[in-house]
Formats: sequence, structure tokens, C-alpha cells
Amino acid sequence: MAYQMTFKRYELKYLLNRQEKEQVLLAMQPYMKLDDYGRTIIRNIYFDTDTFRLIRRSLEKPVYKEKLRIRSYKPVQTSDPVFVEIKKKYKSVVYKRRLQLPEEKVMESFQTGTPLPVHSQIGDEIQYFRDYYENLHPSVFLSYEREAYYSLDGSDFRVTFDENILYRRKDFSLGSEIYGVSLLGEDRTLMEIKTSGGIPLWMSETLTKHHLYKTSFSKYGSAYQCMLAESLQGGYNNV
Repeated sequence: MAYQMTFKRYELKYLLNRQEKEQVLLAMQPYMKLDDYGRTIIRNIYFDTDTFRLIRRSLEKPVYKEKLRIRSYKPVQTSDPVFVEIKKKYKSVVYKRRLQLPEEKVMESFQTGTPLPVHSQIGDEIQYFRDYYENLHPSVFLSYEREAYYSLDGSDFRVTFDENILYRRKDFSLGSEIYGVSLLGEDRTLMEIKTSGGIPLWMSETLTKHHLYKTSFSKYGSAYQCMLAESLQGGYNNV
């Protein structure tokens, strides 16, 4: 039986320089701890239509938007589990629906266009998504190094730091090496605050003290915009 999970939460994003990250980490010390995975490399394969319908719609900032991706938290072999995820956003609330299945089963399904070998509500949602958009195929491979912190008070409040965000348009394998075009400068970090409720007072005070403000940053959206810029300059970068 496939492992299933559903998230419903707010995700707030901030672009930090190295000094700002250190200031936030210092403020977090009494309240949060790095998870057991430490610093990990997350690999993602995003799916879209030939016309990039999904990401073009997302960049228009509609009330509702959605994405489909396959994700792993380590380089995988064919028998290793990976996640198939639908990520939806409605009125600033993020809903994530995911299945965990062996990599070979997932890749076979997407390569042949056959349904995933699982019968469940989330499996049906993923299949409906694929049927609705038709002819979805790998569009961008995205990787980044992540540090994830959890709250010591037992709440679902989490903070992640993503660095070395890279994209490419080939070699769509979750077992491949990490390389590609960088979306952030070397001293830049994307911090995400994830919570189903409010932000703790200590974090709000930290953000205010250091003049840190929310930003709108989509990794896939930024990759697509880079690809558009490349096309205007004479063709897509095939990295």
C-alpha cells in the first residue's frame, strides 16, 4: 500500500543574505532544532504541458493554482521510495497531497502514461490532474540544499533554509548528479516559514527587528522566467 500524506498550511518566503540568516538562526536557538536529516539535497522533477500552461498560470498570481512534481530527499535507486505530489494554493493557503511509491513504479507510470499502481483518494486526484491537463511531461529538474528546523514546543511550526537552488532541462533522473543553472547568488538563502496557525511572537519580533519582509519567490517560476530570458537571447540553455 502506498504511503499517503496531506498538508494544509501557510508558507511565507523571505530572501536573506548570509548575515541575515545568521541573525535568524541565533534567534531560533532557544525555540527550534535542526531535524535529524541535517543538510539534505532535495531533487524535484516538475511536470507541465508543451506550452508551460501550469507555470504560466501560476505566475499570473491567481486565487487558485496547482503544480505536479516528483520529489526525493536523496539520490535514489529504482526500488527506493519517492514522492508524487500535487501542490495547490488557494487564497494564500497551501495544500499538499502526496503519495510515496517506488521510483521505478512512478517513472514507469509517467513514461507510459498509465495510472499509478495505487487506488486511493490521493491517487485518484493525481490521475484526474494528469487527465485534465493531458500530455504532461518533465519540464524542469530543480535541486537545492535544505536545512529544516522544527519547533521544540511540539507545534507544526517549521522553518527551512534553501540554498544552491539549481535548475536544468535535461537528465530528469532522481538518481542523477547535481548540476544546473543557479537561481540565487552564493550568499543568498530562501527562508520559508511553514505553519498552520500564526507565527510565534519571538519570530515576529525577529523579522521586525532585522527588517525582513515577505517576498514572492517560486523556484519553478524563477526557472521558467530564466528560460524565457534565454529564449529571447537566442535559444534555451540546454543545461
